[in-house]
Amino acid sequence: MRHLANKESIELHIESAGLGDWHVGQPPDERSQRHARKRGYDLSAQRARQVTAGDFERFDMILAMDRGHVQALRKLAPARHHARIRLFVEGRDVPDPYSGGPDGFEHVLDLVETRCRALLEELKQA
Repeated sequence: MRHLANKESIELHIESAGLGDWHVGQPPDERSQRHARKRGYDLSAQRARQVTAGDFERFDMILAMDRGHVQALRKLAPARHHARIRLFVEGRDVPDPYSGGPDGFEHVLDLVETRCRALLEELKQA
């Protein structure tokens, strides 16, 4: 999303965070980085962090990759911020590619790129 927004000179503050703390401080999985790099995305500077209570105040939109994450985020968020929490790809979960092969990573990148482009258009019209 950051890459696409920068290409269109759209200024956005984008962060990524997980629900658990098991990878805090670590870079993305090497397979994710490798597949992203093939498409021109550099993920090497990213580091995992855990969602905090302050995120619900700081961000206008919080996007979850699957319905389970939406539910978990709504349990953490004050009710007044529930509308900020959305499923990243409307109507479907983004599959977790980590236990599969290379095709899974490519499929996820396809989904993410498509949705990021649509989301940028939505933001430009807002």
